[in-house]
Amino acid sequence: MSKNEKTEELEAAMLALLEGRGPGKTIGPADVAQAIGGNQPEGWGPLMQPVRKVAVRLMKEGRIVILRKGRPVDPDDFRGTYRLALSPIQDP
Repeated sequence: MSKNEKTEELEAAMLALLEGRGPGKTIGPADVAQAIGGNQPEGWGPLMQPVRKVAVRLMKEGRIVILRKGRPVDPDDFRGTYRLALSPIQDP
């Protein structure tokens, strides 16, 4: 599987998990990694950095929000534990 295919697979899994949880609900990055890599750490562990990169890109596109302690982060500068949520729908 190419890097681009893996990125697309991670993005699809992330968005599907978020849509499944619904508005106002969050998921952790490990949820996305485990959806692709399985429940064993050697399967999902290496996916954590690619999940973060996909999350940062999707936040910059306005499709999701990366939260730390319940607040949106700067996608270019955040550390530690974070959660993912769908971007709130903007009223026109």
